[in-house]
Amino acid sequence: MSARDFLDSIEPHFIKGGRFEKYFGLYEMVDTFIYTPAEVTRGATHVRDGNDLKRTMTFVVVATFFCVLMAMYNTGYQANLAMEAMGLDKINNWRSMPMALFGYSPANPFSCMVHGALYFFPIYLTTIAVGGIWEVLFATVRKHEVNEGFLVTSMLYALILPPNMPLWQVALGISFGVVIGKEVFGGTGKNFLNPALTGRAFLYFAYPATISGDSVWVAVDGYTAATPLSLAANGGLDAVHAANYSWAQTFFGFEPGCLGETSTLAILIGAAFLLYTGVASYRIMGGVFIGMLATVLLFNIIGSDSNPMFAFPWYWHFATGGFAFGMVYMATDPVSAAMTDTGRWLFGGLVGAMTILIRVVNPAFPEGIMLAILFANMFAPTIDYFVIQANIRRRIKRHA
Repeated sequence: MSARDFLDSIEPHFIKGGRFEKYFGLYEMVDTFIYTPAEVTRGATHVRDGNDLKRTMTFVVVATFFCVLMAMYNTGYQANLAMEAMGLDKINNWRSMPMALFGYSPANPFSCMVHGALYFFPIYLTTIAVGGIWEVLFATVRKHEVNEGFLVTSMLYALILPPNMPLWQVALGISFGVVIGKEVFGGTGKNFLNPALTGRAFLYFAYPATISGDSVWVAVDGYTAATPLSLAANGGLDAVHAANYSWAQTFFGFEPGCLGETSTLAILIGAAFLLYTGVASYRIMGGVFIGMLATVLLFNIIGSDSNPMFAFPWYWHFATGGFAFGMVYMATDPVSAAMTDTGRWLFGGLVGAMTILIRVVNPAFPEGIMLAILFANMFAPTIDYFVIQANIRRRIKRHA
């Protein structure tokens, strides 16, 4: 019996009138995950498009492929470097046994990949298990299908966490993001905040010691390493160079940081795929970049004798921290971003400008992209409202 035949045979138990009727959302999730939904549009007027929500969400997950690879490789690479520097030949936890087979050399790509995978997959599996339970629970209670949007949320959430994040905090953060950031507003398509960023923001303010600070970026106990962005916040570009970080390192991703945010190159490959498939808005990405560039150049012109971040170049801002990741994957969320074409430029510009404003002016938050996107999410409906009203006024004048 094929999977299709098996699913068809048990379907009567889950549809209306069946004994498992209230679990139809769970059945539908499995069915549509394996096969294309059978529903088609009806009536004389509808849009013919080969794309649907499932395919759109799949495209976003596929676009993170190189970020995931770099998340595993760089996490293992940084950990192996730290262990080599500390003179360690093993780690005293459950990862010791598999790593004993591959060694801990930072020069061994396979060792780095395996070591990093032992940190990435527990975080991701915890995210998708706990978040998936919440999704199924709400779908069952509300008697609607389980939406594929969580596949994107779970992947992006895992990629914006430090490798040393305790798993119980990972579970708590995704619970907050899914429940408070999305489900209480009605679920996918009705949330006004990005769920993944909402979960991370909760952890940032509830448990700052485990999501910021030098001890969380390298997955080795007792080893501390500052990210290039935090070094810049304290000493500017000179401090970054003093720590032997080059711009190429930050661009390719060989630096401490969150799991999937370090490699700007991997992120740009994903951006090219999203733009090619039409999933992400080039207006939002362009607006974020222009907003960042204009604000950085303004601060460079103003200058400051006491704040070295005023002189930090735009290309360093672009390659360090989570700016590129936020610009490509977070700001372009079609639900929580602006909907109008002009509004998307304004929305992106607000995100870019706010990011640099937080990074430069507020030294307590060396990374500003997360707060900037959440701030812009709250103003996205207002931006769209004024854009629409301006269009109406222009049309009235044109036809007066």
